[in-house]
Amino acid sequence: MEKTKFERGLKNLKKIDGAGGEAVIQSLKDIAPDLGNYIVEFAFGDIYAREGLSLQEREIITLASLLTAGGYEAQLDVHIAAALHVGIPFEKIIETFLQCIPYTGFQRC
Repeated sequence: MEKTKFERGLKNLKKIDGAGGEAVIQSLKDIAPDLGNYIVEFAFGDIYAREGLSLQEREIITLASLLTAGGYEAQLDVHIAAALHVGIPFEKIIETFLQCIPYTGFQRC
């Protein structure tokens, strides 16, 4: 039976972020519950559920995107933990950040 986007998203969120992702969604419950639902349904129910990239590849792209955009330190912390959770070695996370230096600068990295 086909799961709803929310169920599919929640399953992916737990697989990727573990308790950290659930904590983010819970923190929005009293402030903006719809925002939490959108994150679960769209980001994790639609985008992360697509075929074509592994969860590790998706997390590396997410890390690079958050790093280069700047101002997303809280989300970057969550996704560093997620990257480790899906099996990306710490050294590879550091290399991802170092790769961003020529394009975004030392200060941002």
